Amino acid sequence: MKKLLFLFVGLGFIVISCDKNDDNPLNPTSGDVTVQNFMWNAMNDWYFWQAEVPDLADDRFANNEVYTEFLQATPNPLDFYNSIQFIEDRFSFSNEDYNTLVNSLNGISKNNGLEFGLVQFSDGNNIFGYVRYIIPNSDAATKDIQRGDIFTRVDGQQLNLDNYRELLFGDNDSYTLGLATIENSTITDIEEEVSLTKLEGLTENPVLVATTLDVNGQKIGYLMYNGFTRGFDEQLNAAFGQFVANGVTDLVLDMRYNPGGSVNSSRLLASMIYGTRTQDLYIKQRWNAKVQEQLSSSQLEDYFASTTGAGTPINTLNLNRVFVIATNSSASASELVMNGLAPYLDIIHIGETTRGKNEFSITLIDDSENDYVYNSSRENQINPNNSWAIQPLVGRNENADGFFDYTNGLAPDIELGEDFGNLGQLGNLSEPLLARAIQEITGVTSKSIFREVIGTGEEVSNSKLHAPLRDNMFLDKPINLK
Repeated sequence: MKKLLFLFVGLGFIVISCDKNDDNPLNPTSGDVTVQNFMWNAMNDWYFWQAEVPDLADDRFANNEVYTEFLQATPNPLDFYNSIQFIEDRFSFSNEDYNTLVNSLNGISKNNGLEFGLVQFSDGNNIFGYVRYIIPNSDAATKDIQRGDIFTRVDGQQLNLDNYRELLFGDNDSYTLGLATIENSTITDIEEEVSLTKLEGLTENPVLVATTLDVNGQKIGYLMYNGFTRGFDEQLNAAFGQFVANGVTDLVLDMRYNPGGSVNSSRLLASMIYGTRTQDLYIKQRWNAKVQEQLSSSQLEDYFASTTGAGTPINTLNLNRVFVIATNSSASASELVMNGLAPYLDIIHIGETTRGKNEFSITLIDDSENDYVYNSSRENQINPNNSWAIQPLVGRNENADGFFDYTNGLAPDIELGEDFGNLGQLGNLSEPLLARAIQEITGVTSKSIFREVIGTGEEVSNSKLHAPLRDNMFLDKPINLK
């Protein structure tokens, strides 16, 4: 019998059915595999690559005893979850506390407000950090640290490939950064230090900068958008309302640090850029065979929107081209916007090849009566002995032309990396990547110098990749049964 499931993730929800083999359920014969049992069943139902993973096959186990032995063979839940993933899956993840994961989907986290990248020195395993931006109303916002600052040490220890995870992303709520200077690709330690503390409940508005630039009478909108957080869709729409009021004719969409987020927020942003043509297909979803066969084509299709989730009319620029700043830190919903818009307008991509994440996910927890799908109204139905949540990839998006294969990333039209010694101020006409976009828009060469980044090394990670949400793209739309 088909079940009607409700997925509530913050404000979004999914209505869907999933056929299960309820006549012959697998039940472990031991009570010490609760987490593994939940993970296996949830992945067997929903995982996009379920058919490609032999250990997730419906007929994998002859009886409950064999099933139990399989679960017991990997006692660490994280190791077990990793072991039942498809070998090419780079993005499914888990969290031992589902509350932390659910909060992160709404932009709420324990954070000191410092967003940074980490770069390996070209001559060894040591690394340095560079400040990308500061989240307003955070601890870092009260300290003497800003975009472009360089740090090499944490609590007196030189950062390297072996210790940066523990020093920057471990259990410590506070740490002290040792700053440095950079000149001609040479980094030199200085005595100055900055102490930072992670605070609970920090909420980041992803609309960091929204301004209209007047370049020789030409009105150019600039939007620095750092995450597809649905709780801020109204603020995003208001920013476009100001662009419209200001007579903006060109837009620079800066997603260089945007790791993704809500699929629906990406649809709204795309509509604010292209138009509220609700008859035009934005994206189409593809699930695993178990789920796909139960959903009609119309239910799998997302069209451009005319209103926000709150019913507010969308402010749109109705553009026929958009200039996008995107880098290797731009992923999932950021790439989705670019791919979804590609059939309808010209996208001039400035920066670097993007991360290459074209699958979406949902949040699954130990609530078997709801087929493991998280529902905010069913908190008291979650197994009290299991707080784990998994965020597996469950589907793939393709655009109106049917294109979806960008697992190697979307390559730039104009390749330009950030200069760690000259990051510039976000939204300022002299900031190198924005200056290059302005040059492309106006045809007038900027005074900014586009310097090749040499000698400092390769970026290996960043602060957003270690946040609970990471580079996740999650589905938050209603899907009805046939």
